[in-house]
Amino acid sequence: MATAPSVSYSMTIRLEVPASGTSVSQLTTAVESSGGSVTGLDVTASGHEKLRIDVTIAASSTSHADQIVQRLRDVEGVVLGKVSDRTFLMHLGGKIEMASKHPIRNRDDLSMVYTPGVARVCMAIAQNPEDARRLTIKRNSVAVVTDGSAVLGLGNIGPKAALPVMEGKAALFKRFAGIDAWPLCLDTQDTDAIVEIVKAIAPGFAGINLEDISAPRCFEIEARLREALDIPVFHDDQHGTAIVVLASLTNALRVVGKSIDGVRVVMSGAGAAGTAILRLLIAAGVKNAVVADIHGVVHAGRADLVDAAPESALRWIADNTNPENLTGTLKEAVAGADVFIGVSAPDVLAGEDVATMAEGAIVFALANPDPEVDPAVARETAAVVATGRSDFPNQINNVLVFPGVFRGLLDAQSRTVTTSMMLAAAQALADVVTSDELNPNYIIPSVFNDKVAGAVAGAVRDAARAAGVAS
Repeated sequence: MATAPSVSYSMTIRLEVPASGTSVSQLTTAVESSGGSVTGLDVTASGHEKLRIDVTIAASSTSHADQIVQRLRDVEGVVLGKVSDRTFLMHLGGKIEMASKHPIRNRDDLSMVYTPGVARVCMAIAQNPEDARRLTIKRNSVAVVTDGSAVLGLGNIGPKAALPVMEGKAALFKRFAGIDAWPLCLDTQDTDAIVEIVKAIAPGFAGINLEDISAPRCFEIEARLREALDIPVFHDDQHGTAIVVLASLTNALRVVGKSIDGVRVVMSGAGAAGTAILRLLIAAGVKNAVVADIHGVVHAGRADLVDAAPESALRWIADNTNPENLTGTLKEAVAGADVFIGVSAPDVLAGEDVATMAEGAIVFALANPDPEVDPAVARETAAVVATGRSDFPNQINNVLVFPGVFRGLLDAQSRTVTTSMMLAAAQALADVVTSDELNPNYIIPSVFNDKVAGAVAGAVRDAARAAGVAS
């Protein structure tokens, strides 16, 4: 699919041009004829003979941005100056910082914030460890933990390269839920080591957000940490995605007038996100689900599953899905399906495949940046289409969930995360979209809807208390 210009590839280019003539219009024409978009044009200095202009453009990729810059360089009379990548500028020096809540202006302040006054607080916590939540940042802090093994769609790029994503996650925690989150990028991909490290740092936090850890290790790491710790452990790639998908599906089914227990759902992708989505959908009432991976439809008789361990994720999928015992390919499985959910790879389906689905079909093509099927093509026959992208309607984005989920967990002082909490979060998120607002192009609220985090947090907090896991 053709990619439209995006702010993700936004550049600001400083140029000198003749003060008279058509140089400015030539600049705009050069950008637009190259497939870019001019989003800003500012005169930063003016003289009788020369203008200094900062032109901000949006491109569709790094190479496309380079082509536009070259095209501007070729405009007669133009002198090219500094070229600034706006995304890199935003990350320069990092995106987050630590700030003191109290000014330290004199010796009295220093004596209370630090020694000797702090010793009294330390002894109070030593005598009653639960006071750490009341007297330290622990009450409002989350560790964002990664080993850099499955970062976005970039793969195993390691802990240093993962840090910008973890910083971004921390910034979103603060922006949408007022939570202080701290990126912890671990220089090991050993499962035992990760478990021990997180257990060792856990006393300073009220929750653990696992992020971008590859499957199948992520399943074991999460399970062992949940067993070992008395604070909630949440793997956002699994459970955050699952909650948003369930909320979106709840509203999409309202649009097409179908019930969750009566639809056939076909999924592409059996990794961490796919498995978590499937588990939550089944908990929500889905009776007929079929999953396909790179080897085709998952079924108990498939050669690679005959001897699979009972505890493996793929074996669990085979044992809990595909009641009609379908075999073959994803394209074959999609025929007649009510719902398609993709968390896999680009272009695994075409428009003609979507056309074989049932009337009132729902398509969630969530591979990012390139979906499983071109959304514009899917919309020709599907009733509701959602993606993970921000340039199409119905963006399924985890930021709709994880800030509110952790806000609720921290407020309840919850010791764990339960399926009932995730179901409550999904329903609360779905309910933010009112019946008057609901339509095929609006099944999920904007990430900037100020009702989202509070609604999700309240639902999680109430579910934690009802489950008896809140302090």
